[in-house]
Amino acid sequence: MHKKLLPQALAAALCVLSAMAQASEGHWSYSGETGPDNWGKLAAEFATCSAGKNQSPVNLVEAKAIKAELPEIKLDYKPGGNEVVNNGHTIQVNYQPGSSMTVGEHRYELRQFHFHAPSENVRDGKPYPMEVHFVHADEQGNLAVLGVMYEVGGHNNELAKAWDVMPKEAGSKAAPKELVDASAMVPQDRAHFRFSGSLTTPPCTEGVSWFVLKSTDKAAAEQIDHFAHTVHHDNNRPVQPVNARVILH
Repeated sequence: MHKKLLPQALAAALCVLSAMAQASEGHWSYSGETGPDNWGKLAAEFATCSAGKNQSPVNLVEAKAIKAELPEIKLDYKPGGNEVVNNGHTIQVNYQPGSSMTVGEHRYELRQFHFHAPSENVRDGKPYPMEVHFVHADEQGNLAVLGVMYEVGGHNNELAKAWDVMPKEAGSKAAPKELVDASAMVPQDRAHFRFSGSLTTPPCTEGVSWFVLKSTDKAAAEQIDHFAHTVHHDNNRPVQPVNARVILH
């Protein structure tokens, strides 16, 4: 990737993604004086969290979304999750190069995936117990996030590969015993909502392409609870106004 070609905002977005993988804790949080309502006031570079008009997450209401002939989502995910990080805000699985998502003719490289409990995006006002965000970037640094909701169900074997070595302490990381395969964590039915949004954590950079699948994955209640207890708090940003955006499906 040629960073000299990146727009400043997107370069900052990539930097914050890298920083999240390493930072044990930041000066923002999910509650109180450093919580979401105040993110935009905590630092100049966080101003978009308050001033932005295309913020994520959103409430996905199928009855209000526009029906469109959306390009197919094609995933070429290989086993590549090689590092599990507790950054104090979430559990993140960093991914080796070589896996990608292609939408139409636009290819994005998978960089990492991380979790939120309860879900950040909601369906018809309904949150899910957990949501995973697969974060991608193209050669120009444009970001794309594939979101998958989790419902309570049977034991999730692929998730267990990361959960078995989940670091308990913020700022810690561990290597799974075998590479995590993101392809096993995405439903086969790729029907989805598409909208323009942002990072859901500071600096809340906009210009992120969002793809949220309608189908869900499942994990055992114990697995979802294990994540929640490790992070020690809900880590979902509240739903943001749609404003003038069009949500397609």
